[in-house]
Amino acid sequence: MFQQTLRQSGWGLGLAVMLAFVSLLAGCAGTAPKPERPKVALVLGGGGARGFAHVGVIRELESAGIPIDLIVGVSVGSLIGALYADTADSFKLEWKAFKIEKKHIFDYKVINIRESLARGEAIVKYIETNLETQFIEQLKIPLAIVAVDLNTGQRVIFRKGLIKTAVRASAAVPGVFTPVPFEDKLLVDGGVLGNLAPQVARDLGADLVIGVDIGKSRTNFSGETPNALNVILESIDIMGSEIVRLNHDQVDFLIKPELGNVGITDFSKKKELIEAGRQGALKIIPHIKARIQ
Repeated sequence: MFQQTLRQSGWGLGLAVMLAFVSLLAGCAGTAPKPERPKVALVLGGGGARGFAHVGVIRELESAGIPIDLIVGVSVGSLIGALYADTADSFKLEWKAFKIEKKHIFDYKVINIRESLARGEAIVKYIETNLETQFIEQLKIPLAIVAVDLNTGQRVIFRKGLIKTAVRASAAVPGVFTPVPFEDKLLVDGGVLGNLAPQVARDLGADLVIGVDIGKSRTNFSGETPNALNVILESIDIMGSEIVRLNHDQVDFLIKPELGNVGITDFSKKKELIEAGRQGALKIIPHIKARIQ
């Protein structure tokens, strides 16, 4: 009699809907929330012309669907990182990277080498010409560029401001390029404190750090006298690579492409270096995907 009264009054349908809604809420409460994926940082190291390998690594990471939430760049790693963060498109990155020639990096002085062998202004002009945006905070992928203050010996991390200034400072190899005055600092190559800066990525909230080490295999100078530029570059590279070795545990996955004995100033092997980067990444990508999933 009561049920018939409910049906006649229209309350039966309303009660049924309410009970179904309560049941749905109870079911949702018993379902575990889907865990968020880790924040992934790509840390790109220094190494002069060997930086073309970074392009190959990025191509494969993008192709595999590996998310990149943050890029940390040191020296040439800051340049390649800026080129990629500008568009978040690895095809455009490769096209722009192929335009980089030795003259865009090493603009040697004709006279007055008291402070350095090169001016360092060529890389500034390249950035001004080839990037869609000129400010770090406007890039499509967050970017941190690492330099070192000669006055304090401390890292200086650029998270905003002009890209050209930050990259110019991060790549200012002592003795090769003129140091960069910035505020009350005098900045030089970030590789002075290590070719990779994984701790910077950790400090910026990265859960998973992918490092790309393009440090050079030692060069055998037997039978030849290296010029001043090669001596300086090789010495900085040795120091930076040793720091990477000592701090390798700060990186979750280290990609170290097989780059042979390609010189830091050798811009004639772009295709080979990019391919080596691709192959180096392919070996590690299955492990990265497994960790993320």
